[in-house]
Amino acid sequence: MGLIIQKFGGTSVRNPMSREHAINQVEHALRDGDQVVVVVSAMGRKGEPYATDSLLELIQYPQTAVSNREVDLLASCGEIISTVVFTHELRKLGITAAAMTGPDAGFLTTSEYTNAKISKVNTSKLKEYMKVNEVVVVAGFQGKNEEGNITTLGRGGSDTSAVALGAALGADYVDIFTDVDGIKTADPLLVKEAKTIKAVTYHEIVHLAYQGTKVIHPRAVEIAMQEKIPLRVRSTYSEEEGTLVASKVDSSMDAHLKERLVTGIAYVANITQIKVLANKEPIQLHQEVLQQLAKAGISVDFFNIATEGLTFTVPNARLSEAVQIIEVLGYDVQLEEDCAKVSTVGAAIQGVPGVASKVVNALAKHGIQILQSADSHTTIWVLVKESELETAVNALHDEFLSFNND
Repeated sequence: MGLIIQKFGGTSVRNPMSREHAINQVEHALRDGDQVVVVVSAMGRKGEPYATDSLLELIQYPQTAVSNREVDLLASCGEIISTVVFTHELRKLGITAAAMTGPDAGFLTTSEYTNAKISKVNTSKLKEYMKVNEVVVVAGFQGKNEEGNITTLGRGGSDTSAVALGAALGADYVDIFTDVDGIKTADPLLVKEAKTIKAVTYHEIVHLAYQGTKVIHPRAVEIAMQEKIPLRVRSTYSEEEGTLVASKVDSSMDAHLKERLVTGIAYVANITQIKVLANKEPIQLHQEVLQQLAKAGISVDFFNIATEGLTFTVPNARLSEAVQIIEVLGYDVQLEEDCAKVSTVGAAIQGVPGVASKVVNALAKHGIQILQSADSHTTIWVLVKESELETAVNALHDEFLSFNND
């Protein structure tokens, strides 16, 4: 008997029809002789009654009058509702099942309310439930701290719960079920020719996730990579195996592997480039600006440090706050608003000459100006105007991912 963790996101449990498809996946695993632990997110998305964002709107979050401890108390309710409803529907079909909250299942976390980290998973109680039930349904996204207070794990927290549980139980697979049939070579909303990637390494998918691919949370991938737990990103509505994420992949897993220089194109939109102009010693500028932004919890990205100043990007949601901090320090700023960061990701590009040239040429063919660029062993980043985002992503996809033998 194998052990599989099946995680179902909000769109997979949002209504009776979607939950029926999710339960079909549970039944399929049971028929194969596997033991199943299910991890669920809150039902639906913002606007639907039990979604996390809908619950937070009840207290006007983030401009709320309650503490973050109390925010987590409310935010955790969505997953608990989903857990009990899913368990109810399993039992109606004659499947023995039990519901557990994150704390019940043994998730001990740090005390960073609204964005806690898992410090330990004590599975003793969960294992007792597993002995007498075909399926145990666990509320994702939540745990408790050492004081016994409920905490939540931040965006994508249910992915993290599922993978951490898989690691603690020594699962054969962690299946991340969503509304797409796997990880794509690009966002299919932008690129009609985007293909499903059959197999990808942990390193590649963690870079894609951090650069904007939203199918799986990067923190979950990092745990899987550390513990060597295979992941499968699959569609709730299909029997296809989706995308396998593992330490190593070969051509038996993906026919395109030999010709795959680049794995995927990702992007982050709604960002602004800030240039801070030097009117003091450059070292002082760099220290003061970055230190004060960090104190305010503003994450900077894509930064270049030079003697004439400092250039970086921030999310549009934090722009006015960032500008105010910099101006209070006595520096002038130049803004390039409405930008997007486009990332070309692939483990195979390491050490291969000419990849950056191909990126530049592909964008130049469409008259797209590169506002800023950077690269690492596996990723080449470019900053472009957001109005040119769709064209840029398609141009790079055409350059690197239009295989001729489909």
